[in-house]
Amino acid sequence: MTSTLSFGHPPPAAHARLSISSSPQPSMSSSSDSPMSTPIFDSALQASLDGSRHSSDEIIPKVEEQELLLSDVKAEPIAEEPPISPTEPIRIRRGRGRPRIYPPRSPTTSSKQTKARSKTGCTTCRKRKKKCDETRPFCLSCQKNNIHCEGYKPVEIWKSGKERAAEGWQPSMSVDLKFELPPLMEGVENDLDRMLLQHFVSRASSVLTLHGDRSTNPFTRILLPMALRHEGLMHSVLCLSASHLCSLSPSQEYQDRQIHHRGKALQKLNRDLERHANGEGGDIIYEDSNVAQILLHLLHSIADGNTSGEYRMHMIAAKRIAMTQKSKNPEFQSLFDEFFYYHWIASQITSLDGTEVPMMDDFSLPFQVNPETAALIGVSDGLFGFISKISNLRRRIRSRIDNNMDPHMDYEALLAAHAIDTGLRSWVCPQSPGTPRYTISMLYRQASWVYLYRTTKESKPHPFIKGAVDDGIKYINDLPAEAWIQSNVLLPLFLMGCAAFEEHQRIEINRAFSGLVACTGLGNIGFAKEVVEKVWELMDAGDAESWDWEKIINTKGWDFLAT
Repeated sequence: MTSTLSFGHPPPAAHARLSISSSPQPSMSSSSDSPMSTPIFDSALQASLDGSRHSSDEIIPKVEEQELLLSDVKAEPIAEEPPISPTEPIRIRRGRGRPRIYPPRSPTTSSKQTKARSKTGCTTCRKRKKKCDETRPFCLSCQKNNIHCEGYKPVEIWKSGKERAAEGWQPSMSVDLKFELPPLMEGVENDLDRMLLQHFVSRASSVLTLHGDRSTNPFTRILLPMALRHEGLMHSVLCLSASHLCSLSPSQEYQDRQIHHRGKALQKLNRDLERHANGEGGDIIYEDSNVAQILLHLLHSIADGNTSGEYRMHMIAAKRIAMTQKSKNPEFQSLFDEFFYYHWIASQITSLDGTEVPMMDDFSLPFQVNPETAALIGVSDGLFGFISKISNLRRRIRSRIDNNMDPHMDYEALLAAHAIDTGLRSWVCPQSPGTPRYTISMLYRQASWVYLYRTTKESKPHPFIKGAVDDGIKYINDLPAEAWIQSNVLLPLFLMGCAAFEEHQRIEINRAFSGLVACTGLGNIGFAKEVVEKVWELMDAGDAESWDWEKIINTKGWDFLAT
């Protein structure tokens, strides 16, 4: 830029053109050591001062600012820095108040922006530390990789500490929290027990009586309401039901449950008996629930097919109860009398240890049961009175044979046999003709006569015994194949089988045994059939001992009820 002086005076040569730096214009200071002073400005200033001393009319030229050219600006030299060592960490200066990160990040890492991790992915992707597309109910990423997707955790609403304390809220339990319902009835502890109770009501109770209708069945009408109030009796009911179900469909689960309920029932029965024992005479007063327990355990040995004589201890206790006390409930007392005397008399048919049952002069038992409401055939109509007398006669004849006394049928035995035969011929069935109860009553009458014949006659074929067995098989075939009526068939079927000399009779007997197993599922049927088959072997061999099946059972080491 060119500066021109005013008023037409030519500018001094020194001031024609000036080169200045980019520094600001220095102040007009006279100090010679000022960093901003230059020789040009010093000479001009000195000349100005000298001229002012001589004349005040001299004009001082004005120095104007010049334009800064980029070509005149020189770059500041950059000092060389030593190279960065790969092992030496770089110290990055950060602002105050920010936390230090250890270990220090590399420049590349620190320059990247940190991304937030999603917390809404499925459980499987979060465990695998993979990105989840969050598709519900199962993410596509897991499906694509053929991985089981565990789904998503439920969203928990955040609550303060006071709110959680007030509500008793626990996040760890809120997901899997589940309470089991308490049992409605004592003794019925789980789903299997509830199924056993239903099985007792629907089937097990019907194979023990002649009542197919639940409203008239004494087990569901009398014993079951008692079991709802007594835990020990309920355990006895479930034990009997499990035993019967195990006979129908053998299972370790049913067997284990049977053992469990039997142990509980006996434990509570013994505790009740200790509590009710009289300290003076030692006599025990049995409550109805305890008497019912004894009765059910007696039936349990039948359903279980026990051959060790387990029923006998229950029979002894029931006998003591029958002879010493009576229930205040007449319905329960009638039920107990009928079932106890039925099994007591029937036990003499398959056991050598029978004792004479007290009878009235007319061959009847010392109590009365209405035949229409009876649960079993033989007791209410008086037929078991004849059967008991025949068992006593057998013991007398066996004793004379064992002692080599001749004749085996003495005068007293002959008179007893004649009286029994006369009573059976004059017996009148109290049931209505044409009904299943009438048919099975006539079957018991036929079996009683066969029992008398096999006791008093030689063991060899005869037209009389052949005709009696054929008629008995006709009664069996005429019965409906229903559990409630078939429940009383085993005892007469056993007696008919022990007198079947003919092959066609044995075929029918085997068929009846198979049908009985299918209908009732009682465990003692198989043992009764095995004894009958052994009697057939002795019959075919002409063995005179084929009449004494009690000895055959005793030789096998068995003691069971054929009921």
